[in-house]
Amino acid sequence: MSALLPWIAVIVTVLAGWALIKRYQTHMVLLFAGLVILIFVALMGGTGFLPKGVKPSGFWLFDIFATLKSIATKQSSGIGFLIMTAGGFAAYMDKIGAARALVDVAVKPLSKLKAPYLVLAGGYIVGQLLVTVIPSAAGLAMLLLVALFPILKAVGTSPAAAASPGICTRTWPPSTSGPAAASVIGTSAGMTFAPTAGTASLAAKVAGLDPIIYLVQYQLPLAVPTLIVCCVAHYFVQRYYDRKNTDVYAEAAAVKAADVPAVPKWYALFPVLPIALLIIFSKLVVTSVKLDTIAALFMVWEGVVIIEIIRYRDVKKIFKDAMAMFQAMGKMFAGIVALIICAEFFATGLKTSGLIDILINSAQGVGAGMGAMTVLLTGIVSIVTFLTGSGVGAYSSFAALAPDVAAGLGGSVEALVTPMQFASGMLRAMSPVAGVIIAVAGAAGVSPMAIVRRTWIPMIAGMVTTLVFNQIFFG
Repeated sequence: MSALLPWIAVIVTVLAGWALIKRYQTHMVLLFAGLVILIFVALMGGTGFLPKGVKPSGFWLFDIFATLKSIATKQSSGIGFLIMTAGGFAAYMDKIGAARALVDVAVKPLSKLKAPYLVLAGGYIVGQLLVTVIPSAAGLAMLLLVALFPILKAVGTSPAAAASPGICTRTWPPSTSGPAAASVIGTSAGMTFAPTAGTASLAAKVAGLDPIIYLVQYQLPLAVPTLIVCCVAHYFVQRYYDRKNTDVYAEAAAVKAADVPAVPKWYALFPVLPIALLIIFSKLVVTSVKLDTIAALFMVWEGVVIIEIIRYRDVKKIFKDAMAMFQAMGKMFAGIVALIICAEFFATGLKTSGLIDILINSAQGVGAGMGAMTVLLTGIVSIVTFLTGSGVGAYSSFAALAPDVAAGLGGSVEALVTPMQFASGMLRAMSPVAGVIIAVAGAAGVSPMAIVRRTWIPMIAGMVTTLVFNQIFFG
């Protein structure tokens, strides 16, 4: 009878995929998919779903929810709390204007370039560097929309752009910096390789590595060549479409600066300070002192609050602004951490159903190794991300399976999770239903499909590069 379980898991997974494509709430889809699978597992005599250290209650239904409780407790106090803290810190940096100061400083060198498409390519690089400290794709895009477009206006446009209607506020010139710039900005958070980003932190946790070590030793070797390929692809793709001049323009939405205070440029140091400290006090530099990621974020946050008090001498207002940290932490739990909990619950159902063992045995039977399985799982994450517009849900669902798959095929977890993690961001940047694509399309006055047709070639080229170099370095 247990032979039916993998097939039940397949049916439930397909139904869950259909529900996600139909835009049902991702958290609840994954939660109930896991619940259904585990109920069938329990009814057919399975008991292996209880996590280590959790004693059976004597009743299978109670055991299922004890499993959910164990997963929620583990995630909330571990990687989940890191994601919440990082999200809260980013929100506070945005609240006080430090994030905007960082973006302004980062894009300023681009104003010295006189070629519009070099500025676009440079903007993509800057965006990918900034995502290490501004992990929100939509938030970073909005900051870049305001900071980058005046520079594009200053460097001029291609001749083909001259006939296109301009933008009604301090934004970009007609064609070169309209959908082209929006496309580049929409892909700026494609590779979230920051130790404070949600999917990157989850990948490091799954791999059992310190986030900084994972970043330096496993993510950057893939991110650097991928970044170069995407940058070159953007240069030629955006120039090609601008010369065709076939984008359908509408009146663009006004892109205005967020309501943040004007702060000194040295505030740009605050968002990058935690990462700098984590690199210094790690196995890479100072080996005798170890700084925890969460501790670094809280330490810098409180330090900045003190600096704000010294500058403004309005303790009541500063303390009120500082609460943005905790308020955003709550939002991060509801959004990302709860999703990771539901996704791991679903993954627990898949594992205990025996479906993963069948996949591993089948791969071994046909001679497929880690390389083929990496492509397969990366492809699944890519498809789900493209169809749903959310990379976190797709990645979280399958990242938890990586240790078992890697162990079964004799490979490393890092080689499996990193391409999957990159896919969750890069395929989001070519999904017409992704929030960041919809946002930049609205700002550019074009349809999301007009943005997607400009992003899919750079992102596919980047994913191919990631898989190739993953095989070269870690295969």
